Amino acid sequence: MAFVPLDALTTTTSAEAMRDAISKTGCSSTSCGSDAGPADLPPDVWARIKDHPCYSEEAHHFFARMHVAVAPACNIQCHYCNRKFDCANESRPGVVSERLSPEEALRKVVTVANEVPQLSVLGIAGPGDALFDWTRTKRTFEMVSEAIPDIKLCVSTNGLALPDHVEELAAMKVDHVTITINMVDPAIGEKIYPWIYFEGRRYTGREASQILHERQMLGLEMLVKRGILVKVNSVLIPGINDAHLPAVNAEVTKRGAFLHNIMPLISDPAHGTHFGLTGQRGPTHAELEAVQAECGGGARLMRHCRQCRADAVGLLGEDRGQSFTLDRIAETVTYDASKRDAYRDVVAREREDREKAKEAAMQNLGSTAAAAELLVAVATRGGGRVNQHFGHAREFQLYRATPEGIAFMGLRRLEDAYCKDGEGEANILESIIAALQGVDLVLVGKIGDSPKGKLEGAGLNVSDEYAHDYIETAISDYYARKFGAAPRALSA
Repeated sequence: MAFVPLDALTTTTSAEAMRDAISKTGCSSTSCGSDAGPADLPPDVWARIKDHPCYSEEAHHFFARMHVAVAPACNIQCHYCNRKFDCANESRPGVVSERLSPEEALRKVVTVANEVPQLSVLGIAGPGDALFDWTRTKRTFEMVSEAIPDIKLCVSTNGLALPDHVEELAAMKVDHVTITINMVDPAIGEKIYPWIYFEGRRYTGREASQILHERQMLGLEMLVKRGILVKVNSVLIPGINDAHLPAVNAEVTKRGAFLHNIMPLISDPAHGTHFGLTGQRGPTHAELEAVQAECGGGARLMRHCRQCRADAVGLLGEDRGQSFTLDRIAETVTYDASKRDAYRDVVAREREDREKAKEAAMQNLGSTAAAAELLVAVATRGGGRVNQHFGHAREFQLYRATPEGIAFMGLRRLEDAYCKDGEGEANILESIIAALQGVDLVLVGKIGDSPKGKLEGAGLNVSDEYAHDYIETAISDYYARKFGAAPRALSA
């Protein structure tokens, strides 16, 4: 049984029909958050994150998020940010195809909810700052909550205006807030933030970073006191804050942050950011993973972030935003809950099936431990399964298997997918091979003989034998065959 792709559900209206769609999906082409689970968290916390794709690694296999670009104004300048409007070609924070009024946002959210049953979360992440543009943010949330009462509301902010709005956020039942915190030392902050705008004045240099730091810490403490779950985003900037991020992790952990998301600097000169134009590089995979490992003893680490656009729509790792621009949606829409209700039934059954499959796989395998570690890259379209064609993958999910268990470790992002119009691109394949260095096994839904041979020639083991199996089941079976042992699957 494979996961339902978004486009397969747009005309499905019953749980039975959806389960039938699940059984029939898959690619036939041959040419080409937190990882804590229900057993690890208090029941009330698990209930709040289990359907939130950013706060739960397990949930991101099943549920989608949506961002609406209603907040264009910003109160700080970051050297890694260049907000672009009317831009469909870049995938990074701060970029949108169109700015929306709250009324336009409502129409768009209802349209997406009717057509994307996976939708569980509405977020406002700019393209400026959601709390600096509070009037528009608040109005949007009020209207959407009235139309779709069960949708989760999320805010992303730089934190400067956060203390002024914590009480309103709590009153509106916004219980997930993301704060971008890149430093706890203003001497480092002044290398990242040229200026802030606070209480009617523009501040620069060390003073600006000191104010921002104090407001971020105050806002974080206030949110935690009100029981709001906080995710802290930190951009890893080599040579500036890479060695400092463990200190950031320690400080936000001490103040009660639920998650810490350490993400790589996006530094393409074509984006026009200060860092991009001055040659500041982003981190390598190894550098990012090393810093994440160093912070592993603090707040739970989010490793599945995709650094979404401010108008992203769909599962993490995909973006259907261009399918829902204003010119493509009706002027008048009415919310229909049937698809989302039916989809939740599908997910409940799929989650139960997945847990049983994990247990059965572990029971069927031997229990002799082997002192071995396996790093596995998986191509997946969702559902926690090995179900994506190699040629279509734009990223691989990384898992580590040891005698102690199987754990999600992060992502290996690709420059582009290998297949273009049914043909493989040799230069892209070279970059994919480079991105997968250090991986012991690559699991895909399907792969053509030519790319498979080239990957194996580069020393990578590749298998499509486990197509549509659960990821943990596939890894456990391969591990047992290779080492004669069955690692215990950790909760997702």
